[in-house]
Amino acid sequence: MTNTELAGRNPLKIFSTAADGSPVDRRMGLVISRAGLGKTALLVQIALNSIISGKQVVHVSINQNLDKARAWYDDIIRDVAGKDATELIDKVNRNRLIMTFKETGFSRPKLEERLNDLVYQNIIRPAVVVVDGFIFHDACRDILADLRELAAAMDLNLWFSAVSHRDDDRRSAAGVPAPCHEVDDLFDTVILIEPEGDGSKLSLNAVKDETGSVKPGKVLSLDPTTYLVMEG
Repeated sequence: MTNTELAGRNPLKIFSTAADGSPVDRRMGLVISRAGLGKTALLVQIALNSIISGKQVVHVSINQNLDKARAWYDDIIRDVAGKDATELIDKVNRNRLIMTFKETGFSRPKLEERLNDLVYQNIIRPAVVVVDGFIFHDACRDILADLRELAAAMDLNLWFSAVSHRDDDRRSAAGVPAPCHEVDDLFDTVILIEPEGDGSKLSLNAVKDETGSVKPGKVLSLDPTTYLVMEG
């Protein structure tokens, strides 16, 4: 399967353009769900969709090693591309860079320094940065506000993942669950992953979107076995 064919059938292309058809070049997005429902897989597919569309990506993995993050990409590529996976893996390896941080070492200045080094050395010029493993806590607003400024300054699509908990029913006025209910104003798009019906699908529900890409409500589904994005 060619990259053009993959791009044409990729449901996540709905996040690439606004309602008027213009590209969404700047966004701060959030994927949130309980543990084990596919947040990392969705971030990886957002990154893959961007690469297939001709963009470059930095994947930030907090408190995880490089091999684990790389394995997510390789597994999903094989599920999507089948026997043609080798070509896509090569394309991804040329246009994606994985960097790791410890939780205490992740901040705007440190991320900005590393991104600027990549651009200055002509290694990669990311249009998309996905951040997996960021810990949302009471003092994280300033960090997130700084990162939002960075995304604006560098024209980035910046995506985060967050873990919600079944026994915490706090939600913002917009419906964004804890632990992100007090920082939801910093995000343009919030996608909530939830079990659907008998559990044969996982729903991707747009709790909030200010870019014009999607309307609130269910937008896509995830296969609960492979965590691949599906329409309907």
